[in-house]
Amino acid sequence: MRVGLLTREYPPDVYGGAGVHVEFLARELGRLVDLDVHCWGEGRTDGVLRHRSWSALDGANDALRTFSVDLAMAAALQYRELVHSHTWYANLGGHLAKLLYGVPHVLTAHSLEPLRPWKAEQLGGGYALSSWAESAAIEAADAVIAVSGAMREDILACYPALDATRVHVVHNGIDTALYRPDPGTDALDRIGLDRSRPYVLFVGRITRQKGVPHLLRAVRDIDPAVQVVLCAGAPDTPEIDQEFRDLFAVLSRAREGVHWIPRMLPRPEVIQLLTHAAVFVCPSVYEPLGIVNLEAMACGTPVVASGVGGIPEVVADGETGLLVPRDGSGDGDRDFEAQLARALDSVLGDPEAARRMGEAGRARAVQEFGWDAVARRTVRLYEEILKQA
Repeated sequence: MRVGLLTREYPPDVYGGAGVHVEFLARELGRLVDLDVHCWGEGRTDGVLRHRSWSALDGANDALRTFSVDLAMAAALQYRELVHSHTWYANLGGHLAKLLYGVPHVLTAHSLEPLRPWKAEQLGGGYALSSWAESAAIEAADAVIAVSGAMREDILACYPALDATRVHVVHNGIDTALYRPDPGTDALDRIGLDRSRPYVLFVGRITRQKGVPHLLRAVRDIDPAVQVVLCAGAPDTPEIDQEFRDLFAVLSRAREGVHWIPRMLPRPEVIQLLTHAAVFVCPSVYEPLGIVNLEAMACGTPVVASGVGGIPEVVADGETGLLVPRDGSGDGDRDFEAQLARALDSVLGDPEAARRMGEAGRARAVQEFGWDAVARRTVRLYEEILKQA
């Protein structure tokens, strides 16, 4: 079976959960099918073709530049039997290949443009283009993969014209041989952490979706003996970046032991930070699944997360961590921030319970979320689609 996998992110350029998903899925799929990966970038290596936006569009709206990459991808898919796209950045390429070559298009939805209105801050009028591309691709796809049950419900609510029988749930996975507790502490020492004091850890992009401002306000009120570590980079816009910097400055004046790492750390360093954190925190306002929570659990760390989207399908409330409800209405943001602070203090104040949660999280990650199983389920779906073609 000759499959073309389309994505924006691919190593070494991975900055979000969708990129992590594609990286590990491609590794496992490559053992089961004849796989070509098409991603953003320049050059070609074995099985990976990188495409850059057209130079004539340098300085143009990012959505137009994205479409030029999609056109290049579609042109390179002539000899594939099936194409599989990830995120709106590549969905149009998969859709065009379906129309041009008459091959099935499988689409994995990692998020949905109608549920991310803040993207208009980043793309301007390009948000209308990204929304159109996603809509056209999803509604015409032969199969849509949702990364959680909650995501499937969101897909059908946002796109009611879509036949529900074409939407399949295949959860994100985790490499538990790679993401596992690491007793080393050299990464902590380089950052300057005080190893005698516990720390709360956040890892994610500076974007509305990840709820970072809520976290920066919430942790002002947690146990003052606790350090706060923010691995936060890749801001969506200069305005969001400035908002983060302003809140970080306020937090730094209010308490000591606040550390911000604005660059993407190498994976081994992230694993060390996850391993030694007293608690990992995920304050997302929208999260189809939240693969970073799986990464923390695989490293044996308890998780405090917002109870939105697919997160409750990963974090077992009271067993592998604590879920904080969020409705986002009226005083909901202030209530959410207060409850987030209380949940963090609850875990920090009971190290024995935190240890049990961490062990349970590791066991859950190993038993239920292996990438090999994700790849096998994906290939079975490919086979079903090809039989119907």
